[in-house]
Amino acid sequence: MPPIEPSTSLERTYRYLRIGVASCVIVIFVSVAVAAASVGWLTSVSDYFYTSARNGFVGALIAVTLALIALSGSGAERFLLDAAALFAPLIALVPTTVAPRTIPGVTAPCRFRCFPAEYEADAANGVTTYLVVGTLFVLVTVLLIALRQASLKTLWLSLVVTVAVLAAVGLTWTLARDAFLQQGHFAATIAFFGLFAAVAVRNAFPRPGTAPATVFRVLYTVIAAALGGVLVLYVVLLPQAERNGLPIVLIAEAAALALFCAFWVVQGIEKWHDDDPTFALRDAGARERVG
Repeated sequence: MPPIEPSTSLERTYRYLRIGVASCVIVIFVSVAVAAASVGWLTSVSDYFYTSARNGFVGALIAVTLALIALSGSGAERFLLDAAALFAPLIALVPTTVAPRTIPGVTAPCRFRCFPAEYEADAANGVTTYLVVGTLFVLVTVLLIALRQASLKTLWLSLVVTVAVLAAVGLTWTLARDAFLQQGHFAATIAFFGLFAAVAVRNAFPRPGTAPATVFRVLYTVIAAALGGVLVLYVVLLPQAERNGLPIVLIAEAAALALFCAFWVVQGIEKWHDDDPTFALRDAGARERVG
């Protein structure tokens, strides 16, 4: 049996982050399954925010947010993952609307789906925290750039999008709160998985300093196409599903989460021995200068 190949601290960090992101999906699925044993199968995965699965659901999404920022890498993938990390906390902190008489103890005074008024304080706390922490994050990033500890050239697009999203959330919450509560969770979910489909597409093509093997290109393409199909199903069939009682939302959200998990498993295998690609490129450039 061949000896175990030694790894660097940086390799292990990236390995554990990718494993951790995939594991967060498992946390959501397990917490939902445990809650379903007492409340039954609800109309969507997000509905379990209102059950005993809430801690697992919110905690996993916040953990995913931090991991996406740490794994963002460089170039287009960095921007896409940074942007996705903006929407994951909103999915966690802004509850979804609910259908009447579907969740024990939750009142939904509407015909199809609406936001339960008793949870508005929870949403207010979450949105306020999101805006404050997001603003602090922007300020710290600007400070690091001013101190030359970070590059404006590589961060400016992520900064612009971050400020734009924070402004949009703050203005909508202040000026159109009812619309925000009704559509905020849905919009954040679409944005998050749409951006992540783009990440999968980006990984299917050659990247600076490396080109994925054919098997990985195929897997990334399949994941991106399937995720795109799930999003179309989610958006187009959602109104019909709500009226006919079909579990479209539950199936679509579960499928999107499974594909998200599959991406990190595939990337974890592909990049098991990779350090941060920016370091690899820097080392290659240094070798060329020495030569």
